[in-house]
Amino acid sequence: MPDLHSREEQMTAFGKLLDILDILRVRCPWDRKQTLHSLRPNTVEEVYELSDALLKEDYDAISKELGDVLLHVVFYAKIGSETGAFDIKDVCDKLVDKLIYRHPHIFGEAKVKDAHDVEQNWEQLKLKEKGGNKTVLSGVPASLPSLIKAYRIQEKVANVGFDWDNPDEVWDKVYEEIGELRSELAKPAEENRERQEMEFGDFLFSLVNAGRKYGLDADTALSRTNDKFARRFGHIERRAGELGKTLGEMTLAEMDDLYREAKMLE
Repeated sequence: MPDLHSREEQMTAFGKLLDILDILRVRCPWDRKQTLHSLRPNTVEEVYELSDALLKEDYDAISKELGDVLLHVVFYAKIGSETGAFDIKDVCDKLVDKLIYRHPHIFGEAKVKDAHDVEQNWEQLKLKEKGGNKTVLSGVPASLPSLIKAYRIQEKVANVGFDWDNPDEVWDKVYEEIGELRSELAKPAEENRERQEMEFGDFLFSLVNAGRKYGLDADTALSRTNDKFARRFGHIERRAGELGKTLGEMTLAEMDDLYREAKMLE
């Protein structure tokens, strides 16, 4: 598919964005007072809004939310330039250098068979980079949401060979973990809550790993299920209103019937 706009038009648009931010940084009280720390919570929120748009494949929303994320990128670069620490050229240069270094099969002499080889090379190269990750897992941000973090941990160790060869083998671990969880749950909770929580975490970790082996991302899958459940439960609430009832007045069987009705309507 051809580009919607020429490279020249794209560069002009990017330059205009930088010019606008320069003006706002001087003239707008809100923009002027922002710091690296004050912007961080907003950045996290913008990334989640982009994630929602991506899951919905809403291209208008994706374009808008990408713009919001891009604004934060250039804003941080602007703040960095004001202290002489870095600017947007440094950001781009570092990214270009990293992409070239981590793609020796494109810009060098390395040979790869498939995408899996590329991922394995990527992890090895990151360990060798000056100022890069010192261990395999040091590049996983501590603040990542737990499901995403579990997936990234498993993906990273798999890229250095710590993984099952056959996807079916992961199910033995899942069954082992659910057995240990059920055993702990059979004990009094007040005496064993920490152990139960640990085993529940092990079980969830094994499920994330099972999904990964079959090319399924746990966070994406659960996000879609959350949306689906919320949509179906919304149907229950609407139908209850039409029947002149509150949810508290309905039996579980009645709500189950409406939930099945919602499934049939999809």
